[in-house]
Amino acid sequence: MSMLTSSSTSQRKLLFSAGLSWLFDAMDVGIISFIVAALTVAWNLTPQQVGWLTGINSIGMAVGAALAGILADRYGRKNVLIATLLVFSVATGLSALAHSFLILCVLRFVAGVGLGGELPVASTLVSESMPAAKRGQAVVLLESFWAGGWLLAALVAYFVIPVYGWQSAFAIGAIPVLYALYLRRSIEDSPRHIAVRGRGARSFAENLASIWKREHRRSTMMLWILWFTVVFSYYGMFLWLPTVMVMKGFSLIKSFEYVLIMTLAQLPGYFTAAYFIERYGRKFVLVLYLTMTALAALWFGNAGSLPALLASGIFLSFFNLGAWGGLYAYTPELYPTAIRSTGAGMAASIGRVGGIAAPLLVGVLVAAKFSIAWIFTMFFSVILIGVLAVAFLGPETRLRELVDE
Repeated sequence: MSMLTSSSTSQRKLLFSAGLSWLFDAMDVGIISFIVAALTVAWNLTPQQVGWLTGINSIGMAVGAALAGILADRYGRKNVLIATLLVFSVATGLSALAHSFLILCVLRFVAGVGLGGELPVASTLVSESMPAAKRGQAVVLLESFWAGGWLLAALVAYFVIPVYGWQSAFAIGAIPVLYALYLRRSIEDSPRHIAVRGRGARSFAENLASIWKREHRRSTMMLWILWFTVVFSYYGMFLWLPTVMVMKGFSLIKSFEYVLIMTLAQLPGYFTAAYFIERYGRKFVLVLYLTMTALAALWFGNAGSLPALLASGIFLSFFNLGAWGGLYAYTPELYPTAIRSTGAGMAASIGRVGGIAAPLLVGVLVAAKFSIAWIFTMFFSVILIGVLAVAFLGPETRLRELVDE
């Protein structure tokens, strides 16, 4: 937090408050990867069922990102942020009571709606509330709370699930209900949004049409490609990570332990990205970190020993999550205030289509006996498409002031 010493107390408070909501979101997303590994044993899930259980969450996130983005441009960032937090925490808590695969899938869809909506709205709120010189850094630091959430998920998986069962992890995921009540009083809406909304709210259709106007078309196209490739690779790789470790011959407990070690590398990935993003720019961070993510994926898929698996997994976490920080910092800067949340939400929603497809595809490929090396080579190729989109279509937004119209 020392990186933001020049920011006002209210800005630091907003970053920390939004960051905690981000942490809870990440914990919910992260815990499902460990729960799936446990349920595969407890419920004898097939690879296709594992793919559906992880994919259904992303279907909800795709719906939630699009809806919340549009609603936040109309009704305010703060109100929608709190609503999404309530939706995903209540649905997660109810998931602990699920006694069938179908009911659990329904609840994971509802939780996904809240999860998908919270992320682009929170990043837009923070982006609009920070000065240009610190804006990118602040959003990357916001994204760094994601690592804290995954770390909590890994700790719950390692210490709680083996003793109290997978239901206990979902019960812990209901805690954000209380935090949402605190947020209602502790944060303020974006001054930029309040000013623009005061001039008259646009219709949903107008906002959607605006992101494809000539002046925004190139950025929208680039963001949709970038978001799809990043989310496809992330959810395809990381939601399957504990299960892949089991497939490589490690016990369930050992796989949780190794994934926990890999997760720790996410924090320095964020912090280095936060430093570079204001020094060298958004495109530099995205191109460098995504290229290194692609190479780490190739290494992980072909790793044949425990040291190689751990080292490649650590590099994968470090660079992939640093790239996520750059992605969230970059996206809101490409649109004016009146359509910023809509643009960010729609890009995130398209990304979630990748998050839906990847776990399902991996399940199909595993069932068809494709090797882990082949699957991670596929992720290597997909990530490079995102790198090319940023390099050739993306403008640099470092130090650029946000525009309102």
